[in-house]
Amino acid sequence: MLKQKEYWNKVVDEKQFTTPFQFERFSKYVNKDAVILDYGCGYGRTLIELKKHLFTHLYGVDFSEEMINRAQLNSKDDINFVVINSGKLPFEDNSFDAVLLFAVLTCVSKDMEQDAILHEIKRILKPNGIIYINDFLLNDDARNLSRYKEYKPKYQTYGVFELPDGAVLRHHSDDRIKSWKNGFKDLAYEKVVYTTMNGHRSNGLIYIGRNKKLL
Repeated sequence: MLKQKEYWNKVVDEKQFTTPFQFERFSKYVNKDAVILDYGCGYGRTLIELKKHLFTHLYGVDFSEEMINRAQLNSKDDINFVVINSGKLPFEDNSFDAVLLFAVLTCVSKDMEQDAILHEIKRILKPNGIIYINDFLLNDDARNLSRYKEYKPKYQTYGVFELPDGAVLRHHSDDRIKSWKNGFKDLAYEKVVYTTMNGHRSNGLIYIGRNKKLL
């Protein structure tokens, strides 16, 4: 985790994140008075877009201090940004109406760490709160198949790979996506094709779910 934190701090001014925010779809389930958290917010691009659509109760967390610094510069201090470490989020139970996870789980190679993130999100989400996930699915082209095979012995998970610049990323199976959805009522699920931050094409998904938790 530390090496990945160093990586994202280093590339803070080089990367432009690309998975699109489908505002019309999101706004079917979340109103402008909602309290919204962007988990792994990076430099704040999605929260800034929400602000432009007149959402006002906006929070972003990321483990990269440099990403948070860039986000604060971009937002002019009217969005609440917080640096976090792995573990418990600094928010009370049932604090948020919606949580966004945009190309976050692709950066988390281990099932256990992904599960811990989703457990915390369920804790801070209100009953009937909304989760919105953009992420990446397995591909079947020669380039991806080669790197999945190369890095499976090192990471013990098919779909994890390293980029030459040091990033460790993961593309996910359908079974893994099903595990993310535990505890949520499905509202929308769509397989799509994204352009990655490095300009390649990749299979991906959009998922929106409603928290089944009861008070």
